[in-house]
Parts: sequence; C-alpha cells; structure tokens
Amino acid sequence: MTPWVLRLILANVATFLLAQVLPSVWGTLALVPVLIPVRPWTVVTYLFVHADLWHLLFNMLGLYFFGPRLEARLGGRRFLTLYLVSGVTGAVLSVFTPHAAIVGASGATFGVFLGYALYWPRDRVWIWGIVPVEAWFLVAIMTALALYGGVTGSGGIAHLAHLGGFLGGFTYLKWSERHSPAARFRARAQAGAKAPALADLERWAAIRSDGMHPVNREEYDRVMRKLKEQGVTSLTPAERAFLDRFSRL
Repeated sequence: MTPWVLRLILANVATFLLAQVLPSVWGTLALVPVLIPVRPWTVVTYLFVHADLWHLLFNMLGLYFFGPRLEARLGGRRFLTLYLVSGVTGAVLSVFTPHAAIVGASGATFGVFLGYALYWPRDRVWIWGIVPVEAWFLVAIMTALALYGGVTGSGGIAHLAHLGGFLGGFTYLKWSERHSPAARFRARAQAGAKAPALADLERWAAIRSDGMHPVNREEYDRVMRKLKEQGVTSLTPAERAFLDRFSRL
C-alpha cells in the first residue's frame, strides 16, 4: 500500500460512512452536471460518494490492486494528479447527461486502470479470480462497454464518466511524459549533449534504499542490478528518471 492509495481509500470509506449517518452529505457532494455553475465543488466531491457498499467495494478494490505499483512508478504527486484529472474529465463528459445525479470514484479509478495498462500491458488480470486477461485487453473491453453504454444510455451507469476517466488519464500521462525528467534527458541526448555518467553513478549509488517503500526498493534493486550488469547506457529514460527522483530525496 502506497501513501496516496491509502489516503484515497480512507477518504472514500470515511465519506461513505458519513453519508450513512447524514444522508444530506450524499446530495451535497453528488454531481448533477446542469448544476455545476452553482455547485462547482461537485466536479471533485462526487468522486468520494458512492451509491452503495458494492459500488464502493468495486472502486476501492481496483484502486488497491492497480494503484500502488502505478504510484510507485509515477511518484505521489503525479499519481494524485492523474487520479483527480481523470475524475474531473469524467465530470466534464457527463454534461451530456445534464440531469443525472452522478457519484463514485469510477472516473478516477478508470484513469488508474488506463495508466496501469499503458505501463504493464501484458500483465495478467484475473476477472472474478477465474478468467485471466492481459491488462491492455481488459481496458479495451471496458472502453467498448463504456462506449456502448454511453450511446445507448443503458444500465443506469455513468458510462460517460468512465470514458472521461480513460480520456483524462491518457491525456495527462502523455502530457506528463513529454514534460518529465526522462523527456528532458531524451531531448538533451537528441541535441548531442553527453550525460555526466560518472556524476550520475555516484548520485545513484548514494541513494539509501533502506527507507524506501518496499515497491520502490524492489524497483531500485532491479535497476541497480541492470546498471551493474549491463552498464549505464542500458538504462531507459524512465529508469534514469526514477533514480534521479530518489537521488534528489
């Protein structure tokens, strides 16, 4: 469990319990697109309200299983931004169902699913613990179902919020990659600049892995083994950016 995944799960559970005690909370935080001009906070708060326990459980399980590895790769700030951008984009697309009351973290968690599938497309996901599918294929199926549901308006589900989550997540991750340290490194390399390999090696070797989250420590050990066995030129821009981020800490 990584920090922001834990905080988001706790926030969702706490809001759900509060809404059971004070039903007015549900109405105050739910998103009704036509009311956004007078209730602008709902484009974010709707992400923390759920219709029932099963709705909450589905979203939190998705966040629990897919979120930690993605947060470890992106870092807490970028992961939280991905989550919120995906959710807000889901709210924006929901304007096409202007009078529907929309709740749930699905738009945000769908952005997390999309991010996981982009970075680990061949990872197997077990549907209902029985059927194995690769992550990219699961996202493709979910996108097709959301498109069909959005067109037909079937099932009483916020399909457009789901599509918005995918769209927002994809757009943010692509934008973020273009402005990440890894992208700047590639730009320097394409311009013919040489990275100060010795200085980099010294900084990376000085990273203290004992205080890392286990997920980050596992990734650090893997990258350092690769560095030792194959040399500095074998590292990808993303792996260099990972080491640079922790060397600054």
